[in-house]
Amino acid sequence: MYHADLTIIVPAVLAFVATFFGTKFLMSYFYEAGIVAEDRNKPRPVRIPSSGGVAVAMGIIIGVLTYTFGSSFVFTSVIRIGDLLAMALSILLIAFVGFVDDINVKATRVYTTDMKDIRKGLKQWQKPLLTFLGALPLMAINAGAHTVHVPFIGLVNLGLVYPLIIIPLAVIFVSNAVNLLGGFDGLQPGMAIVASLGMLLYSVFYGNYIGTVMSAMLFASILAFLPFNLYKSKIIPGDSFTYAVGGSLVAIMVMGNAEIFGAIIFIPWIIEFLLHLRRKFKVTDLGIRQKDGTFKAPYGRSIYSLTHLAMNIRKSTETDVTAFLVLLEVLFVAAGLGLTALGLV
Repeated sequence: MYHADLTIIVPAVLAFVATFFGTKFLMSYFYEAGIVAEDRNKPRPVRIPSSGGVAVAMGIIIGVLTYTFGSSFVFTSVIRIGDLLAMALSILLIAFVGFVDDINVKATRVYTTDMKDIRKGLKQWQKPLLTFLGALPLMAINAGAHTVHVPFIGLVNLGLVYPLIIIPLAVIFVSNAVNLLGGFDGLQPGMAIVASLGMLLYSVFYGNYIGTVMSAMLFASILAFLPFNLYKSKIIPGDSFTYAVGGSLVAIMVMGNAEIFGAIIFIPWIIEFLLHLRRKFKVTDLGIRQKDGTFKAPYGRSIYSLTHLAMNIRKSTETDVTAFLVLLEVLFVAAGLGLTALGLV
């Protein structure tokens, strides 16, 4: 047990350290390089460095390489290293797509989605096409168990449909859905850290070692990044963060046989996708800042994002909106763990 614990803790600690110092470095480097985004929620728009997800992705990669090094020279791995490296490559590829989206910054504001912003990013049709790259390593190794437990039905063998169709669809949908919900300090890493902790607890309780190792590294990396994005944020997570986190969670679900649990904890993002779909994704999650620091929903009583719901329930500050949605994710993670413990999923 002591040996097994070290093979989880050491890579996670190094992932935390790499992400922490990587974020500090990228804050100044990206700002000087002009890779910035506008924080529109403050009394005056503030330009701050963007694409902090690069540090998170690199932290995870450092963790994976640490485990790989240890399995080569110190201990015998119970995980197929090829599977672990395929997951790392998947995360790296999809984070790169997010970074490409983040670096398209204009000198003046241009019209994007339903507002003007300095970051133009990729076209809507390009995002699902390019995020498909993140699925290729998992497809190449024929990842996951093809037999899935479906509630009220039982075990269903999906055969080659699972690696060739289900995995790429899951990677594309989840990474882009996670990318839809944001715009408030601490919101994206706050929800992501709850989801990754839920996946870690699930993997520990049900004895999935590769899920535990990867979840621990993902949780540690997000934990190291979170303080830099809390109110008032020093760096924006960017699409590199949302794509990397979405891709990581899908990879963990696939390799850890946690598809149904994963679907439950993703419900807030699924709802967000459906809400955005109502307006053909021409939606801003941001509110209209009031003189007292609270935010008014941009479309009145019409709800096109969970952030709009938070603003309609009560007068909400930026931290109130973030707290509401993080708590919502906590509830779905708790529900997923509870239903799994009861054997209902």
